[in-house]
Amino acid sequence: MSSTSTTIPPESAAASAIPKVRIYGVPVSKMGMDQTVAYLTKAIEQRQPHQVITANPIMVMAAQDDPAYLSMMQRAELIVPDGTGVVWASGYVGQPVAERVPGYDLLHRLMKAGEPLGWKVYLLGASNEVIQAAADKLRASYPGIQLVGVRDGYFSDAQDAEVIQDIIDAAPDLLFIGRSAANQEPWIGKYKHQIGVPVMMGVGGSFDVLSGKLKRAPVLFQKLRLEWFYRLLQEPWRYKRMLLLPKFAIKVMRDKEKVTKS
Repeated sequence: MSSTSTTIPPESAAASAIPKVRIYGVPVSKMGMDQTVAYLTKAIEQRQPHQVITANPIMVMAAQDDPAYLSMMQRAELIVPDGTGVVWASGYVGQPVAERVPGYDLLHRLMKAGEPLGWKVYLLGASNEVIQAAADKLRASYPGIQLVGVRDGYFSDAQDAEVIQDIIDAAPDLLFIGRSAANQEPWIGKYKHQIGVPVMMGVGGSFDVLSGKLKRAPVLFQKLRLEWFYRLLQEPWRYKRMLLLPKFAIKVMRDKEKVTKS
């Protein structure tokens, strides 16, 4: 399936009006959680397709090495500062964001906002066992939400058309996708205008936490901005990716005057 046949519309006036800081060319929203939820609520009301990226330093670094990945991020309608390193970097270069907007919390805030409105939600990603458990948790927590689709993330490129059609048929207001960071954002970016869901957001390992497979970092770790370390304790095989965090910090400090010029 080719995405070239779909005309990509220009950035909406609302999206272009979002206050942003550019970190190595990645346009990160300065809005806080409440503003972000209000903005996305309006996007749903107006049926405007939005790709929401929850940015962390690892993704920003990946974008430096892969022009296609950077281009995809630059075309996203909304990039929120999920990683504490992104929040720190924005402040370090003198253009601070309002606050950290964690993807896991944003998911819950959107579910809460949509419950009285009967929003429809589609969950895509993780293993079948994990995604079903995550769906059960969300049904119990937000009974007013309509879960119109639940599917695991283990499908091949040849199955893209089938998955996309299922999403289109379900016509959700919110599409949450939990696949690898190298896969979920490019996949949404490639097909978002074809899918046409108002809010399409990559949620990484959030389904693992929702299902109970992983525990979210305790509040103390969150306050100390050490959620990444708690995640590493649970999944030590991630250590190679985590090495990018100090590299990102060093790069920002070295490039302070150039970080926002990219």
